Amino acid sequence: MTNNEERFKATTPNFRTEAAKKLAELFPEVGADGQIDTDALEELLNPDLEDEEANEKYEFTWRGKKNSKRIADAPARDTTLIMDKDKSKDWDNTKNVYIEGDNLEALKLMQKAYGEKIKVIYIDPPYNTGHDFVYKDKFNDSYNNYLKETGQLDDEGNATTTNRESNGRFHTDWLNMMYPRLKLARNLLTNDGVIFVSIDQNEVNNLIKIMDEIFGERNFMGQISVVNNPRGRSQDKYIATSSEYLLVYSKNVLASGRLSVKKNKHDLGKDYKYQDKNGLYRTLELRNTHRDFGRDNRPNLYYPFYVSNDGKVSLSQNKIFKYEVFPIWNDGFEGCWTWGKDKAQAHMDLLMAQKVSNTWKIYRKSYATNATKQLKSVWNNKAFYTDKGQTTIFNLFQTKDKIFQAPKSVEYIKQIIKMGINSNDDLILDFFSGSGTVAQATMELNDELNTDLRYVLVQLPEKTNIDSSAYKDGYKNIPEIAEERIRRAGQQIQDKHPDAKLDTGFKVFKLENSTIKQWDNNPDKFTEQLEMLHSPFTQESTNDQRAEEIAIKSGIDLEAFPEVDGDNYHFVTDDKEVFAILGNYDENLLEKINKQCKLPNATVVLREMDNGSETKFNLIEKLKQEPELNDHFSLEWL
Repeated sequence: MTNNEERFKATTPNFRTEAAKKLAELFPEVGADGQIDTDALEELLNPDLEDEEANEKYEFTWRGKKNSKRIADAPARDTTLIMDKDKSKDWDNTKNVYIEGDNLEALKLMQKAYGEKIKVIYIDPPYNTGHDFVYKDKFNDSYNNYLKETGQLDDEGNATTTNRESNGRFHTDWLNMMYPRLKLARNLLTNDGVIFVSIDQNEVNNLIKIMDEIFGERNFMGQISVVNNPRGRSQDKYIATSSEYLLVYSKNVLASGRLSVKKNKHDLGKDYKYQDKNGLYRTLELRNTHRDFGRDNRPNLYYPFYVSNDGKVSLSQNKIFKYEVFPIWNDGFEGCWTWGKDKAQAHMDLLMAQKVSNTWKIYRKSYATNATKQLKSVWNNKAFYTDKGQTTIFNLFQTKDKIFQAPKSVEYIKQIIKMGINSNDDLILDFFSGSGTVAQATMELNDELNTDLRYVLVQLPEKTNIDSSAYKDGYKNIPEIAEERIRRAGQQIQDKHPDAKLDTGFKVFKLENSTIKQWDNNPDKFTEQLEMLHSPFTQESTNDQRAEEIAIKSGIDLEAFPEVDGDNYHFVTDDKEVFAILGNYDENLLEKINKQCKLPNATVVLREMDNGSETKFNLIEKLKQEPELNDHFSLEWL
């Protein structure tokens, strides 16, 4: 095969293979026979191998950690995401996505399409109290395992397992569940992306350790104590718990103030007490208030201003501006200004003088435009309490029945999103999405801030208990509750602002078996496997589903709408272009595709045709002979 045509990979990337390629590129000396020589790599990175202490290191480990890493690195082999237009809202226009399925598989399927595109991740995972759902991941046969774990292969409908404290692997089970998901999630964050994780005291210490390992200690941004139940839990043994934690990590070290949020009206009224034609402002002393800086080490910032009787300021002395003012402290210490002369001259309209204790002081106006505040490490806001989240559900569903236990407050999630975003169209991910609070918070923020934020939610279709209020009200699993909640919340916002152009829709995708047949080495299935020569697809799948799988595994996100021409599909996003050719084609295909191409380096995935070897050969030869086509696209074969 040439560089321009290869076999289409029906799996997501094998991340260990990808890492090996990068290592070989960085350190050619550690490559041997197509593999990484780990001994050579260790010697390269640690030259002091003879020193016994050099091999000792600080690490956090547990039973099954190596396997959890393997699970994270392994590709998604037998799964895909199948669209469900009937459960969706405004399919043809919305940019929001809701995925029903195991979040481990969903995160793997998202790697190519959403890699480095998510600005904010918020998750509220199981807190491991001894009675929470625990995902039992398997390295192989992931789809059948998923069906069993969610009760879809169980006639009795037993969808959940419990994690009793009597289990000797109480913490281990939880760590093995969390580690691969967090590892995959990091890949999805933009370079300036941020992840927020809610957790309680049961696993907060362990969570910090694995977050430090996956995201890096230097990217720890904070641990916030959030009061969520001011009355406290009366059933607690020693201390009535009234709060939980929010851990914040970034993908890379970010600038100071990155998590600051815009001040609200209350803050502005309290902090900005003055107003002129340019708006609200406060006054800040121009003298540097740190005595570490002064005339001796900042001589260029030590110079005089001249002040008039009415408090106006100039850099030149005359009959009007006659009072000379230096940045001198009351005890005579010669300080310095925070602005140099050039900046002061350019912004003289912002400077003013006031007499304090018979001494003139220089101040600058700081306007409230885009004013931000740094949030504190303890949040005790009534709007963030859990009962506020419960009240939201009661109001939306017009019931006093608890159809979902302990949902997060919408205002709490809005605060988190505002901390994480820095563009109007940022993408937000929640892969333990529960009742769908992130979706409602995103829609409300778009209404309030005039933004175009988008979300991707992932939720395991965990069945509701047959004795629960949710089940009795007709909600057989958690996604049914969440999807109805999103519909109602969106309608509520539209009713309040009928003229607003808001995206309150969402596309539903379900985790299903791959539409592309997987090779089985079992000799008993050899005859069945030969059918792959005639059709690479499963009989029960549709062309829409096949094309969607090809698209997402080629790097096209779930927001994209294909142009459809019979059995052929054309997907285009800002940075990816894929043609899925599922129907018949001839040797004129390349010219047709070339006319449709909108981006360089498009991917063309073609179905193998019966007796089509001559056509295939001619297409490949044409690519070799026409270099201008070479740069436009490459061919892959199913």
